[in-house]
Amino acid sequence: QVQLQESGPGLVSPSQTLSLSCTVSGGSITTNMHYFSWFRQPPGKGKEWMGAMAYSGNSYYEPTLKRRTSISRDTSRNQITLHLGSVTPEDTAVYYCARGTDLEKGWDRMEYEDVYDSWGQGIQVTVSS
Repeated sequence: QVQLQESGPGLVSPSQTLSLSCTVSGGSITTNMHYFSWFRQPPGKGKEWMGAMAYSGNSYYEPTLKRRTSISRDTSRNQITLHLGSVTPEDTAVYYCARGTDLEKGWDRMEYEDVYDSWGQGIQVTVSS
């Protein structure tokens, strides 16, 4: 059974770049048609899709975050990493990674939680000086 584990700093200073990793066990990040997304949930709000990395290495981004966001991968470590630049206190949230297994069906619905079959437990990130 696949497991996803987020890791990274719990506290980041404003204007810095936040980097979070999602380590996948029990499955490969290069499995055909699989893709891995990053979501975040600010206090008192719903989950927000940020972007995704597909099995092929292609990446997809939420348009309003695209300027500050990049997603990379390390196939040797089976990790997907989120980089969010120029953070502000408004980026304070619980960050999650999630796996989708059918890119052909999910490519235009990545922002919807129901296309994902596995989620990490989430990691709290606070942006504060």
